[in-house]
Amino acid sequence: MDGKLGSFITSHAARFSAIRLALCVLSLAGAFSLLFVSPALGRWEIPQTVEPTEGTHSSPGKAVISTPTPTPVPLPDQARVPIFMYHYVSELPPNPDVYRRDLTLAPEKFEAQLQYLADEGYHAITLSDLYLHLKQGYPLPEKPVVLTFDDGYRDAYEVVFPLLLDYGFTGTFFVLATPTHFESPDYMTWAQMKEMSDAGMEIQSHGRDHVDLRGRSYDYLIYQTVGIQEAIQYHTGRLPRFFCYPSGQYDADVIGVLESAGYWGAVTTAWGKTHTQDNFFEMPRLRIRGSDTLEGFIDKLES
Repeated sequence: MDGKLGSFITSHAARFSAIRLALCVLSLAGAFSLLFVSPALGRWEIPQTVEPTEGTHSSPGKAVISTPTPTPVPLPDQARVPIFMYHYVSELPPNPDVYRRDLTLAPEKFEAQLQYLADEGYHAITLSDLYLHLKQGYPLPEKPVVLTFDDGYRDAYEVVFPLLLDYGFTGTFFVLATPTHFESPDYMTWAQMKEMSDAGMEIQSHGRDHVDLRGRSYDYLIYQTVGIQEAIQYHTGRLPRFFCYPSGQYDADVIGVLESAGYWGAVTTAWGKTHTQDNFFEMPRLRIRGSDTLEGFIDKLES
């Protein structure tokens, strides 16, 4: 009787071990498969830049694994990519002043712009994509554009974010820390920024506060540029690499601090589309105004 009981226990223990092993294998296989999940937001296909070489045999039956040889990638001298600059995308509030009118684009106008970009085969890329293109030869899609949104207003989450998802586009959002810390109802929350970041949007730095950084002390510049960088990384889990100068104002000291803090570049309010390795901290953009018609947007895009 004891012998049968021992055999029964041994048999079930072995079966349990086999099941546990199978579950572990399935779990590992599932985790490994995540490495090959296609990127979100319909990103373009990136061509392979490393050519595998065929294995050779030094002796019969013995294979020698050769190391893939990277294909040299010529670096471009420049890239002509429109970087659009938006602020508010919302309906106007009661009694708006001239500045609010200029900075506010109606949602239906914004959607018409996205529809045109989609219909004409444009691809929304990030500033990181553009940087890697110029620095490492990272391939860009045909007809690339960058969509940037300054200040981190609440409509960036409520209006812009859903529309970008609908059209399969990504956007870059330059945000401020202080209004978010104090939970201003006019600005996005950290939780909303985290959701956007997880969905493929880039959350980048605009300063702790929207202030003129020219002629400031080193400590103050660190407070404004590194403070926002640390806040974004803490709340989203991703380190911002680009800065937007508040009101487009900066000097050589600001650039020096940004470089020392590990930023890759910064955008201005200067007009232009051409980007080089020499102007990463003075990248021009194309301002979108509330009065812009679709025809005016197309002219800025294609001229």
